[in-house]
Amino acid sequence: MHPFSIQHIDHIVLRVADLQRSIDFYAKVFGADVVKRNDPLGLVHLRAGSSLIDLVDLAGELGRKGGGAAGAERRNVDHFCLRIEPFDEAALTAHLQSHGLSVEKAATRFGAEGNGLSLYCFDPDGNQVELKGPSVA
Repeated sequence: MHPFSIQHIDHIVLRVADLQRSIDFYAKVFGADVVKRNDPLGLVHLRAGSSLIDLVDLAGELGRKGGGAAGAERRNVDHFCLRIEPFDEAALTAHLQSHGLSVEKAATRFGAEGNGLSLYCFDPDGNQVELKGPSVA
C-alpha cells in the first residue's frame, strides 16, 4: 500500500530560450494566463486548467542549471497533453494554423480518461503539445 494516491498532474516545467515569446505563445494559442512570476529565478507560472505550465528562462538562474537548450536531437520532455473541450477538429486546426502551426489530422489516442481524439503541435522551443478531447465510449 502507498501512503498517498496521485490525483492529477500539478505542473510541468519547460526550459525556454525566449521567455516572453513563450508567454505570448501559451497565452495567444492556448489561453493560458500568467498567475505568478519569479523574475530573479527566470520563472513564470501559467494557469492551464487545474494545472500549471511553468516556463524557465534558459538565461535565468534555474535555466542555466539545466545546460543547453533543447533541440531536434535533445529534448526537455517528449510531450505534454492538455485536455480540452470542445474538441472540434476543424475549428481547432484553423485556430492553430492561424498562429502559424502545422497540424496533422486528429487520431484516437489513450489518455487519463480513456480513448479520445487528439492532435499535436509544437511550441516555439520545439516542445510537443498534445491537445486531447473527451474520451469516447
